[in-house]
Amino acid sequence: MNPVLVVGAGGQVGRALVARGAFGLTRADLDITDLAQVRAAVAARPYRAVINAAAYTAVDRAESDTAAAQAINRDGPANLAVATAAEGIPLLHISTDYVFDGTKQGPYGEADPVGPTGVYGASKLAGEDAVRAAQPRHIILRTAWVYAPSNGNFAATMLRLAAERPELRVVADQHGGPTPAAAIADALMTIVDRLDGDGPWGTYHFSGAPAVTWHGFARAIIDQAAPRLARVPAVTPIGTADYPTPARRPANSVLDCTKIERAFGIRQPDWRASLGAVVEAIQDLQGNSAR
Repeated sequence: MNPVLVVGAGGQVGRALVARGAFGLTRADLDITDLAQVRAAVAARPYRAVINAAAYTAVDRAESDTAAAQAINRDGPANLAVATAAEGIPLLHISTDYVFDGTKQGPYGEADPVGPTGVYGASKLAGEDAVRAAQPRHIILRTAWVYAPSNGNFAATMLRLAAERPELRVVADQHGGPTPAAAIADALMTIVDRLDGDGPWGTYHFSGAPAVTWHGFARAIIDQAAPRLARVPAVTPIGTADYPTPARRPANSVLDCTKIERAFGIRQPDWRASLGAVVEAIQDLQGNSAR
């Protein structure tokens, strides 16, 4: 069977996809903003599908680094769409809850109006539009609050700070569904296996359940970590206004994931089921153990 190519193999989801048998190219291997490089990479082997897990994800930095965010999040997907369409290869592209403004009451469906409030969300929406325009055989998978047994995510940040501070002040008025990178990788590989010539192509939502606030997620992380912490910090709820950032975060990042279950039989993962193993792996990585 032909392999699946994952672009952005150095990221959280990319690493999980490689662990599931995909052939990975990291940023050092491939500059997705260079169309000639992308064409050559896609044409190198008869891939079954290409998955774009590459992204500029520094949400706050994007506000002052617009060119880089647009190049990676808009132009990169555009290049992949052009190259995969030319080779007759399906493209699966990962997007984000930040394409919405976060003001809706209740979960966001795929057909809800978009309205990003910052550069990151706007660049990701532009990437979605570029994929739709150039590649009919596409899957766009919007997800949220991704975490993995590695550094560079919310869980890892909470564990690092827990080893340094007696109190963690965490926003309690933003809601979403924490999503394990491993679950996203499983969903993408399942979609690849179940695609046929007619798709079903289009945009899908996939995130963890149940919905929780950042504060609630932080408390769950610290609860899991507590047996290995020298001191368990207090986790104090605060409002978004108490933690100003350059980019505005959506107050509501909860995604309606019924469409992906109907089309592919993929159910939302319960993030609580795998959190303990992820926390333990991050603690091993960081060495912040009381043992």
